[in-house]
Amino acid sequence: MISIIVVLVTGYLLGAIPFGVIISKRFRGFDLRTKGSGNMGSTNAFRVLGWKLGLMVQILDLAKGIGAVLIATFLFNGLPFHNVTPFQDITVFRFIAGIAAVIGHCYTIFAGFKGGKGISTAAGMLVAIAPIETAVAIGIFMLVVFASGYISLGSISAAIVFPTTMFVRQNILGVDIYGYHTLIVGAIGISLFLIYRHRKNIQRLLSKTENRFDKLRIFHKRATA
Repeated sequence: MISIIVVLVTGYLLGAIPFGVIISKRFRGFDLRTKGSGNMGSTNAFRVLGWKLGLMVQILDLAKGIGAVLIATFLFNGLPFHNVTPFQDITVFRFIAGIAAVIGHCYTIFAGFKGGKGISTAAGMLVAIAPIETAVAIGIFMLVVFASGYISLGSISAAIVFPTTMFVRQNILGVDIYGYHTLIVGAIGISLFLIYRHRKNIQRLLSKTENRFDKLRIFHKRATA
């Protein structure tokens, strides 16, 4: 029980590090949350701080999810409860750590429990657990962003595609995914949470008031050319 408490607390605190706020204050002299959308995630960082610092924020947010999984691997010495899932105990332990990091990013204790949307940190965690589905989701994210210019729409699309890809691979393509029946439930849960975190973006998309990165609309530029 002590080990799982430690990994939960460690995962949360790692995820809670507000890199967007830290980098904006260090390099620009202001709090990122006071500019743009008021969010400390990488999307607002790209918009307000530019692509270099925005990329730095995104990489660090990804690293939080990956780091939580690596720390869980290092600290693992068994589960304090009976594992009813088809996964190895260490995989369950890693999953718990990753979820803690995502929650820490979204509700950080270091910034009044107001954090980012969780996409980058969740992607970092899922790369270690479901790399193929994560790769497909990232590919769809890029296609949607390059077509529409909306980062939020790309993130929402990726959240939907992640469990959908898992379902298609197992049930239509006949791929035997280890621990599928447990993993698909977790995938749907994570996706619903990430979509919920984008609820205000969905409202703005419907009302056509969402901020758009026109420079990223590569497909649109080629079509008009």
